[in-house]
Amino acid sequence: MDEQILEILKRIEQGQIKTNERLDKIENKIDKLDKTLEVVYDQTANLSEFKTDVLSRLAELKEVEEVTKVNCYDIAKLKAIK
Repeated sequence: MDEQILEILKRIEQGQIKTNERLDKIENKIDKLDKTLEVVYDQTANLSEFKTDVLSRLAELKEVEEVTKVNCYDIAKLKAIK
């Protein structure tokens, strides 16, 4: 009877060891995912900043284009007056 109990306890212990090994692997994978997610957050922040900068410059270019258009009309009028 004692031998059976010892055998059962050994199997339980071996099962526990395997479970702990699996948990260690899962924890390592979670750590890797956390690092990857952090990189994605950083890239997203950089892309958002880049997009904001591009949109700002595009707005400035549109303003310059409008002023240039008005100047072209004014130049054409001045040439027509000559």
